[in-house]
Amino acid sequence: MTIAVTGATGHLGRLVVEALLDKGTPAADIVAVVRTPAKAADLADKGVDVRQAEYGDRAALEKALAGVDKLLLVSGSDLGQRIAQHSKVIDAAKAAGVEFIAYTSVLDAQNTPLGLAVEHRGTEDRLAESGIDFALLRNGWYWENYLGSIPAARETGALFGSAGTGVVAAAARKDYAEAAAAVLLADEQSGKVYELGGDERLTYSELAEVLSVVLGKPVSYKDLPQEEYAAVLEGAGLPAPVANMLADSDAGVAVGALDTESGDLQRLIGRNSTPAATALAP
Repeated sequence: MTIAVTGATGHLGRLVVEALLDKGTPAADIVAVVRTPAKAADLADKGVDVRQAEYGDRAALEKALAGVDKLLLVSGSDLGQRIAQHSKVIDAAKAAGVEFIAYTSVLDAQNTPLGLAVEHRGTEDRLAESGIDFALLRNGWYWENYLGSIPAARETGALFGSAGTGVVAAAARKDYAEAAAAVLLADEQSGKVYELGGDERLTYSELAEVLSVVLGKPVSYKDLPQEEYAAVLEGAGLPAPVANMLADSDAGVAVGALDTESGDLQRLIGRNSTPAATALAP
Protein backbone atom coordinates (compact mmCIF):
# COMPACT_ATOMS: atom_id res chain seq x y z
CA MET A 1 0.00 0.00 0.00
CA THR A 2 1.35 3.39 -1.02
CA ILE A 3 0.50 6.43 1.08
CA ALA A 4 1.01 10.01 -0.11
CA VAL A 5 1.18 13.13 2.02
CA THR A 6 0.77 16.56 0.46
CA GLY A 7 2.65 19.54 1.86
CA ALA A 8 5.20 17.06 3.19
CA THR A 9 7.80 19.71 3.96
CA GLY A 10 5.32 21.80 5.96
CA HIS A 11 5.03 21.76 9.73
CA LEU A 12 2.27 19.14 9.84
CA GLY A 13 3.00 17.15 6.69
CA ARG A 14 6.59 16.44 7.66
CA LEU A 15 5.47 15.22 11.08
CA VAL A 16 2.95 12.88 9.44
CA VAL A 17 5.67 11.36 7.25
CA GLU A 18 7.83 10.89 10.35
CA ALA A 19 4.91 9.33 12.22
CA LEU A 20 4.31 6.87 9.38
CA LEU A 21 7.98 5.90 9.46
CA ASP A 22 7.89 5.54 13.24
CA LYS A 23 4.90 3.22 12.93
CA GLY A 24 6.92 0.92 10.68
CA THR A 25 5.70 1.99 7.25
CA PRO A 26 8.45 1.22 4.70
CA ALA A 27 9.92 4.47 3.41
CA ALA A 28 9.49 3.27 -0.17
CA ASP A 29 5.72 3.07 0.43
CA ILE A 30 5.51 6.75 1.37
CA VAL A 31 5.16 9.49 -1.25
CA ALA A 32 6.04 13.00 -0.10
CA VAL A 33 4.34 15.51 -2.40
CA VAL A 34 6.24 18.77 -2.12
CA ARG A 35 6.62 22.10 -3.85
CA THR A 36 10.41 22.19 -3.48
CA PRO A 37 12.11 18.77 -3.48
CA ALA A 38 15.37 20.21 -2.15
CA LYS A 39 13.60 20.89 1.14
CA ALA A 40 12.76 17.18 1.38
CA ALA A 41 16.30 15.94 0.85
CA ASP A 42 16.38 14.43 4.32
CA LEU A 43 13.21 12.46 3.57
CA ALA A 44 14.64 11.25 0.29
CA ASP A 45 17.78 10.15 2.13
CA LYS A 46 15.54 7.93 4.28
CA GLY A 47 14.09 6.32 1.14
CA VAL A 48 10.84 8.28 0.96
CA ASP A 49 9.62 8.83 -2.60
CA VAL A 50 9.72 12.61 -3.03
CA ARG A 51 7.59 13.96 -5.89
CA GLN A 52 7.14 17.56 -6.96
CA ALA A 53 3.73 19.20 -7.37
CA GLU A 54 1.97 22.38 -6.28
CA TYR A 55 -1.66 22.50 -5.22
CA GLY A 56 -2.52 24.65 -8.21
CA ASP A 57 -0.92 22.38 -10.84
CA ARG A 58 -3.43 19.68 -11.75
CA ALA A 59 -1.15 17.89 -14.25
CA ALA A 60 1.77 17.73 -11.83
CA LEU A 61 -0.53 16.52 -9.05
CA GLU A 62 -1.89 13.70 -11.17
CA LYS A 63 1.63 12.61 -12.04
CA ALA A 64 2.71 12.82 -8.39
CA LEU A 65 -0.24 10.71 -7.25
CA ALA A 66 0.24 7.91 -9.78
CA GLY A 67 0.23 4.55 -8.03
CA VAL A 68 -0.94 6.00 -4.70
CA ASP A 69 -3.56 4.08 -2.71
CA LYS A 70 -4.20 6.49 0.16
CA LEU A 71 -3.69 10.24 0.34
CA LEU A 72 -3.48 12.72 3.18
CA LEU A 73 -4.58 16.08 1.85
CA VAL A 74 -3.07 18.61 4.24
CA SER A 75 -5.05 21.83 3.88
CA GLY A 76 -3.14 24.56 2.08
CA SER A 77 -2.09 27.88 3.52
CA ASP A 78 -3.18 30.25 0.74
CA LEU A 79 -6.24 31.86 2.32
CA GLY A 80 -8.96 32.48 -0.25
CA GLN A 81 -7.47 30.00 -2.72
CA ARG A 82 -7.89 26.77 -0.87
CA ILE A 83 -11.15 25.43 -2.28
CA ALA A 84 -9.84 25.76 -5.83
CA GLN A 85 -6.47 24.28 -4.88
CA HIS A 86 -7.92 21.41 -2.88
CA SER A 87 -10.35 20.67 -5.71
CA LYS A 88 -7.42 20.20 -8.07
CA VAL A 89 -5.83 17.76 -5.63
CA ILE A 90 -9.09 15.82 -5.33
CA ASP A 91 -9.64 15.74 -9.10
CA ALA A 92 -6.04 14.65 -9.68
CA ALA A 93 -6.38 11.94 -7.04
CA LYS A 94 -9.50 10.59 -8.69
CA ALA A 95 -7.85 10.58 -12.10
CA ALA A 96 -4.80 8.80 -10.66
CA GLY A 97 -6.94 6.10 -9.07
CA VAL A 98 -6.39 7.05 -5.43
CA GLU A 99 -8.82 5.00 -3.35
CA PHE A 100 -8.97 7.00 -0.12
CA ILE A 101 -8.36 10.58 1.02
CA ALA A 102 -8.00 11.86 4.57
CA TYR A 103 -8.38 15.63 4.81
CA THR A 104 -7.24 17.97 7.59
CA SER A 105 -10.30 20.12 8.22
CA VAL A 106 -11.34 22.14 11.30
CA LEU A 107 -13.50 21.35 14.31
CA ASP A 108 -17.22 21.07 13.52
CA ALA A 109 -16.51 22.46 10.05
CA GLN A 110 -20.09 22.36 8.80
CA ASN A 111 -21.53 24.33 11.72
CA THR A 112 -18.78 26.44 13.26
CA PRO A 113 -18.91 30.25 13.09
CA LEU A 114 -15.17 30.41 12.35
CA GLY A 115 -14.43 32.33 9.18
CA LEU A 116 -11.55 30.00 8.32
CA ALA A 117 -14.03 27.13 8.14
CA VAL A 118 -15.62 28.40 4.91
CA GLU A 119 -12.88 26.86 2.77
CA HIS A 120 -12.85 23.69 4.86
CA ARG A 121 -16.60 23.31 4.37
CA GLY A 122 -16.13 23.79 0.65
CA THR A 123 -13.44 21.13 0.56
CA GLU A 124 -15.51 18.69 2.60
CA ASP A 125 -18.35 19.22 0.13
CA ARG A 126 -16.03 18.58 -2.82
CA LEU A 127 -14.86 15.36 -1.23
CA ALA A 128 -18.46 14.26 -0.73
CA GLU A 129 -19.13 14.91 -4.42
CA SER A 130 -15.95 13.20 -5.65
CA GLY A 131 -16.96 9.58 -5.31
CA ILE A 132 -13.68 8.80 -3.52
CA ASP A 133 -13.77 7.21 -0.07
CA PHE A 134 -12.65 9.77 2.49
CA ALA A 135 -12.31 10.57 6.18
CA LEU A 136 -12.30 13.97 7.83
CA LEU A 137 -9.64 14.90 10.37
CA ARG A 138 -11.23 17.97 11.91
CA ASN A 139 -8.23 19.38 13.72
CA GLY A 140 -8.56 21.78 16.60
CA TRP A 141 -6.06 24.52 17.37
CA TYR A 142 -2.32 23.86 17.66
CA TRP A 143 -0.54 24.96 20.82
CA GLU A 144 2.23 26.07 18.47
CA ASN A 145 -0.12 28.77 17.18
CA TYR A 146 0.71 30.64 20.38
CA LEU A 147 4.47 30.59 19.91
CA GLY A 148 4.19 33.93 18.12
CA SER A 149 2.70 35.43 21.28
CA ILE A 150 5.74 34.64 23.39
CA PRO A 151 8.01 37.57 22.39
CA ALA A 152 5.28 40.11 23.21
CA ALA A 153 4.45 38.29 26.45
CA ARG A 154 8.13 38.35 27.42
CA GLU A 155 8.36 42.07 26.65
CA THR A 156 5.03 43.29 28.01
CA GLY A 157 4.00 40.64 30.52
CA ALA A 158 0.70 40.22 28.68
CA LEU A 159 -0.98 37.69 26.42
CA PHE A 160 -3.24 39.59 24.04
CA GLY A 161 -6.37 38.13 22.47
CA SER A 162 -10.12 38.42 22.11
CA ALA A 163 -11.23 35.05 23.44
CA GLY A 164 -13.01 36.27 26.56
CA THR A 165 -13.46 33.41 28.99
CA GLY A 166 -13.78 30.81 26.26
CA VAL A 167 -11.87 27.54 26.34
CA VAL A 168 -9.50 26.18 23.69
CA ALA A 169 -8.85 22.43 23.55
CA ALA A 170 -5.57 22.59 21.67
CA ALA A 171 -2.87 19.98 21.15
CA ALA A 172 0.59 19.83 19.62
CA ARG A 173 1.13 19.39 15.88
CA LYS A 174 2.82 16.09 16.65
CA ASP A 175 -0.42 14.83 18.22
CA TYR A 176 -2.46 15.64 15.12
CA ALA A 177 0.24 14.13 12.91
CA GLU A 178 0.15 10.87 14.86
CA ALA A 179 -3.64 10.81 14.57
CA ALA A 180 -3.45 11.32 10.81
CA ALA A 181 -0.92 8.49 10.48
CA ALA A 182 -3.16 6.21 12.54
CA VAL A 183 -6.12 6.86 10.24
CA LEU A 184 -4.02 6.34 7.10
CA LEU A 185 -2.79 2.99 8.39
CA ALA A 186 -6.16 1.73 9.63
CA ASP A 187 -8.77 -0.18 7.67
CA GLU A 188 -12.42 0.79 7.13
CA GLN A 189 -11.97 4.54 7.57
CA SER A 190 -14.32 5.64 4.80
CA GLY A 191 -16.95 8.05 6.12
CA LYS A 192 -15.28 8.53 9.48
CA VAL A 193 -15.34 12.05 10.94
CA TYR A 194 -12.91 12.79 13.76
CA GLU A 195 -13.32 15.88 15.93
CA LEU A 196 -9.78 16.29 17.20
CA GLY A 197 -8.72 18.33 20.20
CA GLY A 198 -6.56 18.09 23.28
CA ASP A 199 -7.66 17.01 26.72
CA GLU A 200 -6.10 20.14 28.26
CA ARG A 201 -8.84 22.75 27.85
CA LEU A 202 -7.64 26.22 28.79
CA THR A 203 -9.02 29.72 28.97
CA TYR A 204 -6.61 32.40 27.81
CA SER A 205 -6.12 33.44 31.43
CA GLU A 206 -5.01 29.88 32.15
CA LEU A 207 -2.83 29.92 29.04
CA ALA A 208 -1.21 33.10 30.37
CA GLU A 209 -0.37 31.17 33.53
CA VAL A 210 1.32 28.53 31.38
CA LEU A 211 3.34 31.24 29.65
CA SER A 212 4.32 32.57 33.06
CA VAL A 213 5.93 29.22 33.82
CA VAL A 214 7.52 28.96 30.37
CA LEU A 215 9.00 32.46 30.56
CA GLY A 216 9.76 32.49 34.27
CA LYS A 217 7.95 35.81 34.72
CA PRO A 218 4.35 36.85 35.36
CA VAL A 219 2.09 36.97 32.31
CA SER A 220 -1.54 38.04 32.43
CA TYR A 221 -4.24 37.87 29.79
CA LYS A 222 -5.46 41.13 28.24
CA ASP A 223 -8.76 40.72 26.43
CA LEU A 224 -9.36 43.08 23.50
CA PRO A 225 -12.28 43.69 21.15
CA GLN A 226 -11.88 41.62 18.00
CA GLU A 227 -11.18 44.58 15.72
CA GLU A 228 -8.61 46.01 18.13
CA TYR A 229 -6.84 42.68 18.43
CA ALA A 230 -6.71 42.35 14.62
CA ALA A 231 -5.13 45.80 14.47
CA VAL A 232 -2.55 44.78 17.07
CA LEU A 233 -1.64 41.71 15.03
CA GLU A 234 -1.41 43.70 11.83
CA GLY A 235 0.74 46.28 13.62
CA ALA A 236 3.05 43.44 14.65
CA GLY A 237 3.66 42.68 10.98
CA LEU A 238 1.06 40.08 10.07
CA PRO A 239 -0.75 40.46 6.73
CA ALA A 240 -4.26 41.82 7.20
CA PRO A 241 -6.02 38.60 6.07
CA VAL A 242 -4.00 36.54 8.55
CA ALA A 243 -4.52 39.07 11.36
CA ASN A 244 -8.26 39.09 10.72
CA MET A 245 -8.39 35.29 10.60
CA LEU A 246 -6.59 34.97 13.93
CA ALA A 247 -8.79 37.59 15.58
CA ASP A 248 -11.88 35.87 14.20
CA SER A 249 -10.59 32.55 15.55
CA ASP A 250 -10.15 34.11 18.99
CA ALA A 251 -13.76 35.30 18.80
CA GLY A 252 -14.60 31.68 17.98
CA VAL A 253 -12.80 30.53 21.11
CA ALA A 254 -15.05 32.88 23.08
CA VAL A 255 -18.14 30.96 21.92
CA GLY A 256 -16.64 27.46 22.16
CA ALA A 257 -15.76 26.92 18.50
CA LEU A 258 -12.31 25.53 19.29
CA ASP A 259 -13.34 23.34 22.20
CA THR A 260 -14.17 19.64 22.10
CA GLU A 261 -14.43 16.77 24.55
CA SER A 262 -14.85 14.09 21.87
CA GLY A 263 -11.78 12.10 22.93
CA ASP A 264 -11.16 11.19 19.28
CA LEU A 265 -7.56 12.41 19.30
CA GLN A 266 -6.66 10.48 22.42
CA ARG A 267 -8.20 7.27 21.09
CA LEU A 268 -6.31 7.56 17.81
CA ILE A 269 -2.90 8.23 19.36
CA GLY A 270 -3.38 6.01 22.41
CA ARG A 271 -2.29 8.61 24.95
CA ASN A 272 -3.11 12.01 26.38
CA SER A 273 -2.39 15.02 24.22
CA THR A 274 0.77 17.08 24.69
CA PRO A 275 0.42 19.71 27.45
CA ALA A 276 0.65 23.36 26.47
CA ALA A 277 3.69 23.88 28.69
CA THR A 278 5.56 21.16 26.82
CA ALA A 279 4.58 22.40 23.37
CA LEU A 280 5.47 26.01 24.21
CA ALA A 281 8.70 25.34 26.10
CA PRO A 282 11.87 26.78 24.55
